[in-house]
Amino acid sequence: MISINKATVKDINDILSTKISAFKEDKDLYGFGPKNYDSRESTMRAIKSGDYYKIMYDNKIVGGMCIYDKGEGNYYISSIYIEQKYQNKGIGTAAMQFLDDKYPKSLKWSLQTPYLSYRNHHFYEKMGFFKIGETKPDLDNNNFYLFLYERIC
Repeated sequence: MISINKATVKDINDILSTKISAFKEDKDLYGFGPKNYDSRESTMRAIKSGDYYKIMYDNKIVGGMCIYDKGEGNYYISSIYIEQKYQNKGIGTAAMQFLDDKYPKSLKWSLQTPYLSYRNHHFYEKMGFFKIGETKPDLDNNNFYLFLYERIC
């Protein structure tokens, strides 16, 4: 059974270990994961400042997502992740449906994902997102870039 609930600081250890596991593929592929993905302090700040949700499967935290209200019906998904062994079980689709239900007045959703994350591209496009551009984050790796996605509601 899938459930999604607001994360609290009490969830920090489970969320952090889940995040590290979920982004292992990115770390293996690029040599690094998302900025501060493995930082306890950064994750704690995100839980306290954004709408941070824990994604549960059979009462176990298997993923999470952090949403920021950008105003005027615009929302930014700063992170969404599911541990690899729990992918392809409808959890990501349930998470996106949760966002639609939780934020019924949303007009636009935006997010970024790495250029080689083909499964992410396919998933976001299946969920109605369109690639609108590319950006290079401020990193030493000049070959790395992100795809920018948006979904207009």
